[in-house]
Amino acid sequence: MSNLPIILAETTTQRNPLNIIFSGGVTGIAIIALLALLSMIALALVVEHLLTIRRAVLLPENIAQKVRQKVATGDLSGANTVCQTQPCALTAVLQAGLGEVPLGWNHVEKAMEETLAEQAARLLRKIDYLSLIGNIAPMVGLLGTVVGMIFAFQSVADAQGAARAADLASGIYQALVTTVGGLIVAIPSLAAFAIFRNRIDKMVAEIGHAAQAAMVPLKSQLVGNLKH
Repeated sequence: MSNLPIILAETTTQRNPLNIIFSGGVTGIAIIALLALLSMIALALVVEHLLTIRRAVLLPENIAQKVRQKVATGDLSGANTVCQTQPCALTAVLQAGLGEVPLGWNHVEKAMEETLAEQAARLLRKIDYLSLIGNIAPMVGLLGTVVGMIFAFQSVADAQGAARAADLASGIYQALVTTVGGLIVAIPSLAAFAIFRNRIDKMVAEIGHAAQAAMVPLKSQLVGNLKH
C-alpha cells in the first residue's frame, strides 16, 4: 500500500497531455506546433471579423437617412459627399447608384445590385480562411496520427515480436493526440465560419433594403421624368 501513491503519481505524469505530446518525437511536436499556429490564426481572424463584420461598420446609423434627405432635395452632389465622408459597404452601394443617375433608374438600380453583390462576395472571401482552417486542421491531425502509427508498428516490427501489446497501445494513443488536436482547432473554426456567414447574409439584406429606401425619392424623380 505504501507504494500506491508513487505508482499513481507516475501514471498521472505519464498521461499528462504535455508528456504525451513530447513523447511523439519531432514529428508529433511539429504537427502540434502547426495546429497551435492554425488555432492562433483562427482566433485572430475571429477577433478581426467581430470588429469589422457588424452593423456599426457596414451599415452606420443615419447614413441612409442623410442620403435620402439630400436626394429628396435634388442635391446629388451633397449625397455623394455624405457617402465619401463615411466609407462603408452601404455608401459604396449608394455611390455606385448615384454615379449612374444620368443614365436613368434602371442603370442606377443595376449598379447598386452589382455593387451589393461585390460587397457580399468581399465579405464572404474574408471569412473563407476560417473555413479553410476548419478543413485543414483535421487533415493535419490525421497526418500526425498516421505517421505516429507507422512508427508504432515499425517499433513492433523491429522488436521481432518481442514488443508487448502495451507498448503498441502506448504508441497508438500518442499518435491519436494529433487527431484530437486537429478536431479541437477545426470545430470552433467551422462554427465561427457558419456564424459569420449568417451574419453577412443578414447584413447584406439590410444594406440592400437601406440603399433602396435611401433612393426612393430619386426613383420617383427619374421615373416621373421618364413618363413626361
